[in-house]
Amino acid sequence: MEDPERLRIRLDHIRSVEPILGALRTIALGSWHAALKRMANVRCYEERLKAILSAVLPHVQPPPRRLPAFRRTARSPLSFPPSEGREGGARVVALVIGSERGLCGRFNTAVVERTEQYLAEQTVAGAQVTLMALGTRVCRILRRRQQPLAWAGTLSVTTLPSCRLAFDLTRQWLAHYEECELDAVDLIYNAYHGMGQYEPTLVRLIPFALPAVEAEASPWPPPIIETDPLSLYARVARQWVEVSLYGLMLESAAAEHSARFQLMETATQNAERLIEEWTLVVQMVRQQTITREMQELAAGAGLLGPR
Repeated sequence: MEDPERLRIRLDHIRSVEPILGALRTIALGSWHAALKRMANVRCYEERLKAILSAVLPHVQPPPRRLPAFRRTARSPLSFPPSEGREGGARVVALVIGSERGLCGRFNTAVVERTEQYLAEQTVAGAQVTLMALGTRVCRILRRRQQPLAWAGTLSVTTLPSCRLAFDLTRQWLAHYEECELDAVDLIYNAYHGMGQYEPTLVRLIPFALPAVEAEASPWPPPIIETDPLSLYARVARQWVEVSLYGLMLESAAAEHSARFQLMETATQNAERLIEEWTLVVQMVRQQTITREMQELAAGAGLLGPR
């Protein structure tokens, strides 16, 4: 029979862990719902940008292939060789979005496996890929797998991803793209599909696919455009790309927190079940110990005769 003291210590350890699991579950639930709410707000803003583009694009003739160049507002972490006389395939930036914290299962491993598949495909196509990563956990796995990173960023531990980070990255990429130093920007992240459900997904951010403008009759009254339509189009298109990146970062955060909530919910239920089971075991061992001691006392007092 196992030592009752050791059983009691194990039970105390499980009881001390249960409140921590419950707190982590509550935090993950709150962050998950906050990410979903902010995603809805971002989609609403995207719809407004789409309405502006629908009104402005018919006045831009012909539609530009690239946005007009603008000055860089921040130092770029990337450097590219001159575009003249370069050899090789397309120059592509790939941003991998992971998590800053653990306790989310295969969240980071899944996106890293999709990244390795993507890099193999780009190598076959002859593209020159510059790899960037966002999230300490995914950066650690990529370095462990000998994947060189041109830039590694961190996410907030206590809050949702910052829109400033998305805007700064987008402006740097667009500056390189408009100067013909960069051909494409791809994002690899975990798309949110419900509680604890996500899928590693590849999205091409640049060149940006603006929403299709339906060929309908001109609205009445017609929109009044008091500035250069091309400048307005370029500004709204840049905001569209920035908001798209921010929306994908929020979607990755929603997938991360939902996965963490599901794991913490399962862990909390397992802890409660273990507490019930070990409580019964401790009580049973205690009863057996008391019965044995009473038998020994009765035998020592001569109250129990030979069988």
